[in-house]
Amino acid sequence: MGLDESLKLTAGWGYFQKTAVMPGAGQVVGRPWSQTERDRLLTLAELVSLTLDQVLGIFGDTCVDVYLNGTSFWSSVPINVWEYTLSGYQVIKKWLSYREHAVLGRPLHPEEAEYFSDVVRRIAGILLLGPALNDSYANIVPTGVGLPSH
Repeated sequence: MGLDESLKLTAGWGYFQKTAVMPGAGQVVGRPWSQTERDRLLTLAELVSLTLDQVLGIFGDTCVDVYLNGTSFWSSVPINVWEYTLSGYQVIKKWLSYREHAVLGRPLHPEEAEYFSDVVRRIAGILLLGPALNDSYANIVPTGVGLPSH
């Protein structure tokens, strides 16, 4: 049984330049959240004891659809999740660059496509921790012991 052609990344996410994989532009389409998506965000907000406005402040007022190819895409990735960087790299875009069909030589396995969704959820979780971590930091700083002053 062959791999699913709908999981072939051909949207220009990455390419070889000499011996290195370089990120390409790929294809993302930004858009406002649909009402159904906003309803889901409200449910999430309630689960994490935030308001919808707070969640939108964390995730961004828009989302993106991230295309694998001309027909398949991951829908409604929060813009701030999409733009999340670590060590100067846009995490999700970097992951995609190594999986472009011209680089990988095959379509994604279903587990890899699912992993993409897991990464999006994990980054979203990290971002959602921000307010609690900021509050904790603000509470700890006044009682913390610093370096000796000279």
